[in-house]
Amino acid sequence: MKNVSNILGGLLGLVFFVFGLNFFLKFLPMPPFPEGSPAAAFMGAMVATGYLAFVKVLEIAGAVLVALPKTRVFGLLILGPIVVNILAFHIFLLGGAGLLGVPLFVAVLALVLAWLERGRLFGCGGRKEA
Repeated sequence: MKNVSNILGGLLGLVFFVFGLNFFLKFLPMPPFPEGSPAAAFMGAMVATGYLAFVKVLEIAGAVLVALPKTRVFGLLILGPIVVNILAFHIFLLGGAGLLGVPLFVAVLALVLAWLERGRLFGCGGRKEA
């Protein structure tokens, strides 16, 4: 199970690292939200206030932490609320559009990884460190 945890941690870290860096370096094209939609207003406010840049820095930091076995739990604690907000954004502001792609993949990865690390994450049961 340790290898599975390492693979999932690496995948989750890679996804957040790539999308976090994309905000600053713009190497992947991101389609704009429909003009006047709640999603466009929300993202406009997030970008204009600098809040989204702060979240993206947390994504990059969480990605590095979750990819490393010794800091994986701390990375999950940073990325957990971000995953919940990504899902909430797609469900409530986009009406479920795009939910079956990367957001659902990330949520499943995070949940499985949290389950595998539950002993260290919650301090009860689960896998013991050697």
